[in-house]
Amino acid sequence: MTDEQTLAYVQATAVAVDLPLSDAQAQRVATHLQRTAALAALIDAFELKVDDEPAEIYCPAPFQPSHNRGAP
Repeated sequence: MTDEQTLAYVQATAVAVDLPLSDAQAQRVATHLQRTAALAALIDAFELKVDDEPAEIYCPAPFQPSHNRGAP
């Protein structure tokens, strides 16, 4: 996406989820979104073989409830 398209996407999405963003905030979000998309493209372009990362290695961390619940 171009800079203008990314900014338009951020602004439209903010409206859709009722998130008030100033023009400066929307521009910062668009900049971060473009940076994230560029990083994802680098990762996506890296070719992995089936055996490079077997699924059984993945083990999500157990859920840890917050100890600050209800704290001011």
